[in-house]
Parts: sequence; C-alpha cells; structure tokens
Amino acid sequence: MGEYFGSALDLKDGFIHFSTADQIVQTVDLHLTGVEGLVMLKVPTSAVTDSLIWEKSRDGVTFPHLYRTLKCDEAIDVTELELDKNNRHVIPRLD
Repeated sequence: MGEYFGSALDLKDGFIHFSTADQIVQTVDLHLTGVEGLVMLKVPTSAVTDSLIWEKSRDGVTFPHLYRTLKCDEAIDVTELELDKNNRHVIPRLD
C-alpha cells in the first residue's frame, strides 16, 4: 500500500488540496490547464474524515483540504485526464 504526499503546492501549503465534484472543473481550468499526465482520484469523504478540514478558499467557497498523506487504497477510482485541442482537460461526468 503506497501513499501520496501531495504536489509541490500541497507540500508548500501543508495539506493536499481536494475539490468536490462541483468544484473540479473550475479548479482544473484555473490551476492545471495543460498539465500532462494528470489523474483525477475519487476519494470518499468517509475514508479521510479524520483529517479532512473544510476551509474557505477561492471566492469564499469552502474546499476540502486533507491534512495528512493519502493512502492509495483510499481512492476508489482513478481516471487519467486527457487534454483536448485547446489544452484543457476533459473531465468525465461525475455522479
């Protein structure tokens, strides 16, 4: 079982940045446009509730932040994100 320690930004900020299904498209468009090899992980909040803190961020909206490493088996789905012709990620429909 492996662990994910976070991106360079996560390590700098001291937590792993999460987004809800409603937030993911805007987050990716604002911060990750053109990044190759990007994957989206689906992590149930129940798996990380011990260290997940909801904090106000962009435009006063509350975002989930994980204050520990993410155990790889806590992700129930991993999706590789493709780039479209405009260098934007194609986010699948999230239910």
